[in-house]
Amino acid sequence: MSREAPDADARDRAAMKRLAAGHEAALDELMACHATPVFQFLCRMVGNADDANDLAQETFVRVYKSRHRFRADEKFSTWLFTIAANLARNHLRWRRRHPALSLETPIGDSQSSLGNTLSAGSPLPSESLLATERAAAVRAAIGKLPPDLREAIVLCEWEERSVAEAAAILRATPKAVESRLYRARQLLRERLKKWLN
Repeated sequence: MSREAPDADARDRAAMKRLAAGHEAALDELMACHATPVFQFLCRMVGNADDANDLAQETFVRVYKSRHRFRADEKFSTWLFTIAANLARNHLRWRRRHPALSLETPIGDSQSSLGNTLSAGSPLPSESLLATERAAAVRAAIGKLPPDLREAIVLCEWEERSVAEAAAILRATPKAVESRLYRARQLLRERLKKWLN
């Protein structure tokens, strides 16, 4: 299930209408609402906060450039995440072709909770270390997934998008997304079995 309320989508559509009409402040409104989720999605996709920041900025540049092509019957967040997913795919392809130029840095502290299942309260130092190691293992396992599987798992698990919404973002059928999710979960289960005990 998506985290967005129906009134949020109406607000986004109204902002896009204003943006298309030449009110550039509407882009600021859209960025205020969506910059953080887009950045987090891109961090999970490319595994590098600096690259994710650049791609998030480029996502909103593309929103601005394509403002006249946005269809009012589309859900804005689906359209936005489609742009971000395409940019992430292109970036990952480029990185595979230019491995010597890729300077990988770990995701910043804002992402260190990924996969972290600590209970509320103050954990013991050994529990914190274990949770940090587990989070790093989850990030590494997700980073090794093929891009199509990574996109599906990030959208549906961390972004809490429905299968139908993920299918729209990825321009795939819901059945294809379900298949990707199944394969991704199988691979993650295998790679993370040490942590699942």
